[in-house]
Amino acid sequence: MALRPWSPIPIVEAGEPLVALPPQLWRLQPHPYVSLGAPYGVQGDPFRLRRGVVERLLQAEQELRHAQFQCRLAIFDAWRPLAVQRFMVRHAVEEECARAGVDPDQPSTARDRVITEVGRFWAPPSDDPATPPPHSTGAAVDLTLADGSGVPLAMGGEIDAIGPVSEPAFYADAALADPGGDAALWHGRRQLLAQVMAGAGFAQHPNEWWHFSWGDQLWAWRRGQGQARYGRIGEAASSLAS
Repeated sequence: MALRPWSPIPIVEAGEPLVALPPQLWRLQPHPYVSLGAPYGVQGDPFRLRRGVVERLLQAEQELRHAQFQCRLAIFDAWRPLAVQRFMVRHAVEEECARAGVDPDQPSTARDRVITEVGRFWAPPSDDPATPPPHSTGAAVDLTLADGSGVPLAMGGEIDAIGPVSEPAFYADAALADPGGDAALWHGRRQLLAQVMAGAGFAQHPNEWWHFSWGDQLWAWRRGQGQARYGRIGEAASSLAS
């Protein structure tokens, strides 16, 4: 999997701790990767983010409430240690190989195509401090919209889906062609999520409607910042966790 365009951006660590998501932020549970057996470790609560990121998530949540959109944020995934990133990349490759009828352990052109496509969505589990996967920094969050009871709204594609359907503007043309159809509904919801997150300072992953970050290299690249604020936090999150 190739380096991302944001990988060369330098990181000047701000030293903010990981903090637990407050009750105002709805968590989708059971956590999907924990359920798969991903190796979080004893202290590996995935529902934690850097303090500055949590503050901005609360701003986005308040914007949804104040604007009376009758929905709320729903957190799918947050901090992800490197061991989990490695586990999930392998899991995604195996799943996509199974769909394509490809052996994930046998080198082939078909397997290379699968790995390339998976790499558009899953960052390499790099252990180089200069190129951390976004979620390993505590700066990235995967989330969706839910109704007032916490039930996720249909967004026209599942979180972690591999393929063009996951791109933020995938339904834009169909929404224009049929403003009253499902595609317009899904596109509108994706736009609303992007709008409230951007209003709180977040940057969206170019290939994923659900992925936003603040303070990492992706954020710096999309926002034209000269440096990132957050680097990778260790597996046990012991160095900066509070």
